[in-house]
Amino acid sequence: MALDGVHLLEQIQTPALAVARGQVVFANAAAKALLGSHIVSQDVRIAIRNPQAVSVILDDAGGSARIDGLSVGGSVWEVDCQVVGPGERLVTLYDLSVQASTARAHADFVANASHELRTPLAAIIGYVETLLTPKAGNDPATRERFLEIIRHESLRMQHLVEDLMSLSRIEAVKHEVPSDEVDIAVLAREVAGEFREGTNVSVGANCESAIIAGDRGQMAQVIRNLIDNALKYGKPGGPVHVTLEATHTGWLSVTVRDEGEGIAPEHLPRLTERFYRADTSRSRAAGGTGLGLSIVKHIVERHRGRFDIATRLGEGTTASLMLPLRKG
Repeated sequence: MALDGVHLLEQIQTPALAVARGQVVFANAAAKALLGSHIVSQDVRIAIRNPQAVSVILDDAGGSARIDGLSVGGSVWEVDCQVVGPGERLVTLYDLSVQASTARAHADFVANASHELRTPLAAIIGYVETLLTPKAGNDPATRERFLEIIRHESLRMQHLVEDLMSLSRIEAVKHEVPSDEVDIAVLAREVAGEFREGTNVSVGANCESAIIAGDRGQMAQVIRNLIDNALKYGKPGGPVHVTLEATHTGWLSVTVRDEGEGIAPEHLPRLTERFYRADTSRSRAAGGTGLGLSIVKHIVERHRGRFDIATRLGEGTTASLMLPLRKG
């Protein structure tokens, strides 16, 4: 491709440069937005201050290189250089940041899931091996205590697998907007009634019904997870308040509030990350998988809503979601 025709590159969204004898002679709008409009007429070593990229661009055969931090810290780019004439190069820059971030997220997810499963599995194997020894296996008290631990760890693994499968199903349909009619006021009362006697869960609403376009099973899971969290981490035996408020602007506010110790502010931004726990030992002791709030966030986003957590140390935590009410 001759340099006379490179101005056609102005029409594409991919950053592209024309380099002649080591100098940038043309940059399309995308390249100027990325590197600055001042790069035209500059030496390519100054325009792109990356040794790997410059090496490829100045190489007689051209080629490609993957470089980091071209736009912002943590970004990943591919530099592709094609030789189009004596001393002339066509350089295109491809942003791989999203793919790289997704790959890292998947790798982290697999590593975390493996770790979470490995811990209870190791405990189960250890206790079973101990029970196989005559001394421990023939002692009724030891056997009963160890079998109860094995049961607890097995249930923990079962809950984790169920949450992983649930998260996978949610992500598979996250781009499909749900369309069934769901009455959240009725659903909230039904879900609150599932919790065993002795818990103090109340439901209050400023409306008899609150219809949204949604997936009933998923919204039940949201309310169930939030109430379960409030019971686990709130004040022992303390109340959990579920409140629904339909607004005149067409939104439904749903809050679940406990009166527990609250959460330290530094944990709030990460609470919806997969496997993140503000209090690891307490969460595992309570049977938490570290996926509950991540599931809530994904479901609420699928329903075109917003999810937030507010807390005050010593006063409790409030989880809230805003959902669009169905029109008509």
